[in-house]
Amino acid sequence: MRTKAHQPGLNLKLLIVAVLVAITLLFVLIRSSNTKGVKQQEALLVKSDGSCNKMKIPGSVSEALIHYSTSSITPQQTVKEISVTARVLEKKSPCNFLVFGLGHDSLMWNALNHGGRTIFLEEDESWIQQMRRRFPMLEAYQVNYESKVNEAESMMEVGRGGECRAVGDPRYSICPLALKGLPSVVYETKWDLIMVDAPTGYYENAPGRMTAIYTAGMMARNRESGETEVFVHDVNRVVEDQFSRAFLCQKYMKKQEGRLRHFTIPSYRDHHQDMPFCPP
Repeated sequence: MRTKAHQPGLNLKLLIVAVLVAITLLFVLIRSSNTKGVKQQEALLVKSDGSCNKMKIPGSVSEALIHYSTSSITPQQTVKEISVTARVLEKKSPCNFLVFGLGHDSLMWNALNHGGRTIFLEEDESWIQQMRRRFPMLEAYQVNYESKVNEAESMMEVGRGGECRAVGDPRYSICPLALKGLPSVVYETKWDLIMVDAPTGYYENAPGRMTAIYTAGMMARNRESGETEVFVHDVNRVVEDQFSRAFLCQKYMKKQEGRLRHFTIPSYRDHHQDMPFCPP
């Protein structure tokens, strides 16, 4: 996520800033609409003692505006890729948003989900500490991955077995693809959105995203009701391509934009005995 950060140009930075400004304006308009009468609004803007108005934009948004306006580093996703998730967040936020990966786009995702809970899962503890010093409002946890990219083919074979098709809490799954060592809050939260953009997966001995993709799909199926929006980045690579199709299912895919795929996965809790792991 962060290892491939690049500088795709001014357009991406302008998009991020524009979206954050729009959130700010919407916030102000909603707050203003709750006041009654012009005099009341004027009283809010200028108090009798001449002090500043206490109505402020959200801290997460202001931090993001400052960061992306002044930084030369921009997120690795393209404008079109970011827009896919941003449109879903526009409809669903504030919500619960789980992100595999902590990177240069994390402040943006946190701001776009203002008022909701956004949690980041990161493999590199030193990077988490560095990001916490800069952005203490980000909620991030360290995760250990035992898999390797060069094991992906054998893991795919294991994933086809019945123990990996049984829907349930990943903590208690006997499927080797299920991540069992995540923080308890991850298993206990009903996630509305899940983004898989980590762990590292671009060389043979890297952890790869096999287990993250599988676990995201199982969490979506195991929620009590409703649907979960799952996004997988870097689907131009073999692991992300094959594992997202196999465990998030081709029929559940809503859109692909560039290297990003969007899936909408329904709850299997009430009907999983009648529902195939992937619809035909």
